[in-house]
Parts: sequence; structure tokens; C-alpha cells
Amino acid sequence: MKVAVVGATGLVGTVMLKVLEERNFPLTELIPVASEKSVGKLIKFKGKEYPIVSIDTAISLAPEIAIFSAGGSTSLEVAPRFAEVGTTVIDNSSAWRMDPTKKLVVPEVNAHVLTKEDKIIANPNCSTIQMVVALQPLHEKYKIKRVIVSTYQSVTGTGVKAVDQLMNERKGIDGPKAYPYEIDLNVLPHIDVFTDNGYTKEEMKMVKETNKIMGDDSIKVTATTVRIPVMGGHSESVNVEFENDFDLADVRRILEEAPGLIVVDDVANLKYPMPKDAHEKDEVFVGRLRRDESHDKALNMWIVADNLRKGAATNTVQIAEYLVANKLV
Repeated sequence: MKVAVVGATGLVGTVMLKVLEERNFPLTELIPVASEKSVGKLIKFKGKEYPIVSIDTAISLAPEIAIFSAGGSTSLEVAPRFAEVGTTVIDNSSAWRMDPTKKLVVPEVNAHVLTKEDKIIANPNCSTIQMVVALQPLHEKYKIKRVIVSTYQSVTGTGVKAVDQLMNERKGIDGPKAYPYEIDLNVLPHIDVFTDNGYTKEEMKMVKETNKIMGDDSIKVTATTVRIPVMGGHSESVNVEFENDFDLADVRRILEEAPGLIVVDDVANLKYPMPKDAHEKDEVFVGRLRRDESHDKALNMWIVADNLRKGAATNTVQIAEYLVANKLV
């Protein structure tokens, strides 16, 4: 089982390697891939050192699986070349997500759609992943009509430059900027570029990806996505309107029994999910469960996850684990 990690030196690529090691993924050979300037450098994995190779070299080795975190333009150009040699690509960029011929997968929700013929599989947006893990089991029971979500997203979602900007601002150092404004002691209601309808691409990703992953275009979604000066993960305030009435105790039980979820909801003892608690965890954390008192069939909840792990690297590795377990590679 040869596995290539394309973009192995980046923020998400580094976490992918860590998650592969921690989860003891059954690979026999690691093929780390990065830009030409990194070729030949060594990466440590499970106590062994592996040289970084070029894309062309990796393709010539025909790995069974290639997990990508190398940006959309690279994915569009390179993923089909891997697929041509029989490699199954799991791509973490936005390149293939809304392609009607490609599956968009969160294993807890829709891994069953995967087949041996799927040679390019898309990993969803981080903020969508954590939300649908919590929505799916409730949709199965109560049928979701509408979702209103506001996000509170970590600077790590932008990358190293954004983390550096935050820490530099905190220390009073002038340096390169990832954002058009200061992020320390501030919030920016602006993630990705604005589109013609006044929403950002990040907001529209949440709308379209939710429908595609959950396989139901009747679910109405509206989103406001916000960047905040935290590191540990993304948080979301989610209001869910159901077609059918619900019992709050039943909602809690459904979420507690759902795969990939941990309920942290004990306000009497000030227990609720926070980014610091989700940091370096693979699960999605849910709390602040309460009825919407302005609507008899609506629920409010708070969802938190590590955006570099479940929101990116872990979800990608879980897709790979499903492919292996079900002999699809």
C-alpha cells in the first residue's frame, strides 16, 4: 500500500502525516510530495526518514492512494494524471467539490456513495464538514428544512501567513499580512472573496456542499462566515428548523450515539465546546443544545472542531481508511 501525500510540507500536509501515523494507517511506503524547492529534503514518519519527491516521480511510482493538500490549481492539473495510473486521489482543495462527476465525502455521512470507479474524491470545506456530522443524524430522524449558521473560524484555516500575522500583531511586530485588516482583538466577517450576491465564497460553499453531501437539495442553508483570532479550531452557531417536532432529550441521545460526535452540554457546570478543547482532536464537539423559543420546530446548537484535523487532514485519512476497509483500492 503506497500512499503519496501531495503538499506534505504545508500546514495541512504536515497534519496529514501526523494523522496517518497516529491512526496507524496500513501503508507500506510513504511518498511525500512537495514543490521543486523541497525535493530531496527528508521527512520523518514512524521513525523513518523519507525523501521528498517531485510530482512526476510520485506519479511514476503509481501509489494506490494520493492525498492532496496542494491548492486548487495543482489539484486540477495533477489529480487526473495520478488517476490515469490507477491512483485514487483524495483532494482537500475546492477544485473538485462541486464537480457533478466527483463524490464529496464526509465518512460519517455519505461514505456509502464511494465505489472502485471513483478515482478523484473531494474532501469538503472545513466548516461544512463539522456541521454536517452533527446535522445528518438529526436529519434522518426529524428532516431538516432550513439551517442558519454563523461561523467563528480559526486563523489556521487561512494558513501559516495568517498565524504569523496574528502572533506578530500580538507582539507589536510589523510583518506580512494575510488579511486586509488587523486580526488580533478583532473579527473579520469576510472569509474568501465576495461574490455577486453579497455572500463570500466560503458562505456559498457551506450552502452548496451541505446539499451535495447530505444528498438533499431541499435543505435551505444560509451562512455568515467570520474569522476570529483563535488557533484551536472553528466554532459554529447553528439554528436548525425541522419539518417534524422534536424532543430535546431525544436530540441529545441521537447526537451522543452518532459516530464522530462528542456532546459537551452541561451549562450548570459551565461545560460547552471550545476551540481549545477541540485542538488536536479528531471528533466534532456539540453543545448549547436548546429549543429556539421563537420557533416551535427549531433547535439551537454550538459545534466546534479542529479545522486542520476533522476539517481537513483527518477527514481525508478517514476516507482513505474507508476505501481500504471496503477493498475499493
